[in-house]
Amino acid sequence: MMERDYEKPRVIEEGIITGGRALKEAPKIQGISTGVDGLDELFYTTEIKNKKIVKKSLGGIPALSVLNITGASDTGKTLLVEQFTIKQAELGKKVAFITVETPAPFVSLSLNERARAMGINFEAIEDNIVLIDAASHSSLRENIPNLLTTLTYAIKNYSVSSTVIDSVTGLYEHKEMLARTIVRQIFNFLKKWHQTALLVSQKRSGHEELTAEAAGGYAVGHIVDGTIVLAKELIMSQYSARLFGRPPGDIVRLFRIDGCRMCGHDTRTFFLEITETGLLRIGPPLRS
Repeated sequence: MMERDYEKPRVIEEGIITGGRALKEAPKIQGISTGVDGLDELFYTTEIKNKKIVKKSLGGIPALSVLNITGASDTGKTLLVEQFTIKQAELGKKVAFITVETPAPFVSLSLNERARAMGINFEAIEDNIVLIDAASHSSLRENIPNLLTTLTYAIKNYSVSSTVIDSVTGLYEHKEMLARTIVRQIFNFLKKWHQTALLVSQKRSGHEELTAEAAGGYAVGHIVDGTIVLAKELIMSQYSARLFGRPPGDIVRLFRIDGCRMCGHDTRTFFLEITETGLLRIGPPLRS
């Protein structure tokens, strides 16, 4: 029986870096506006003044972060990323919107509606939004290298600085065993290309409303920089009515930041509103 080839473990010196050098290479933490009323104030940095720790509002999600937007069906995930897309486009930034669930023309219609509700002329910003239609093209949806190569082309040719994927769950449908591998590929790619990114993921209906679990377990949450959880609950008991301050039969929507590695954030659970014009708005915190 032939002896197997054996490679002696070796030191990978390029994988070692001091904290000071790594900090010099790190980006400056700054806020990127989401276009969602009440959300931008929930992220902050800290500084020391007169030997006291002081919180300083970031004014948005941290730049170059990759955030997971998760929740069950009809909780407002797509509204959130659409408002982010419109706001960034209004600010003159280029956004790649990868649509995995809905064909691009219908996404464009929805973005147009969102822009009107936000008081923004869509025609003035439409060229700042680059749609990548993975819903209509299985060669993009089922082949991650094709998708990332196409996104590379868009980033280079359109100067894209932010990326939205709605939804990342659709990229590993029926192959959840590969979920972590796929999400890791996407995360590493977005970091390499200095993208601020929002990844929509669909929660399994069996999971508790305010947990961050999505299809593939914690595949998304354990890899990305942070998670925003959206939830809704039908008031069915007197206890729930007292807890939420709403009558039985009402639907209550909730919002929570489940963690963010890049900066501080408010840890409370908030009421979430969808206005008559179809915009998300963060309401007051839930009090026990």
